[in-house]
Amino acid sequence: MRYEDIQVGDCASFSKTISESDIYQFAGITGDFNPVHVDAEYAEQTMFKERIAHGLLTGSFISTVLGMKLPGPESIYLSQTFSFKAPVKIGDTITAKVTVLEKKEAKRIMKVKTEVYNQFDSLVIDGEAVVMKLVSKRR
Repeated sequence: MRYEDIQVGDCASFSKTISESDIYQFAGITGDFNPVHVDAEYAEQTMFKERIAHGLLTGSFISTVLGMKLPGPESIYLSQTFSFKAPVKIGDTITAKVTVLEKKEAKRIMKVKTEVYNQFDSLVIDGEAVVMKLVSKRR
């Protein structure tokens, strides 16, 4: 998608069902083996009553939307805020949604609303990001 074609209010999303494998792979990649994510017996004793996904695993699907859909390839993530609202559990289907809030034409920068919802349409992550769309030399 070309920067010029993106309008304030445009939105895009990506959905994924979180698996046990996703959690273990994320733990292996990041080194975050917090027992609330990987130890079922421990997690049963917490307020969550079962294992939960890493917050940044869930939030990383915002990057999927930004890098692949809106603004899409040739974009660079400059900043992101996260507010974690609810846990994501194994088997939850989450949808990361990005909505363009404003554009700064001179630098090809956009501020976007970032949200992640579960299958019950409950907000699990709320935030904002700043993204730059590169000028392609391939066109």
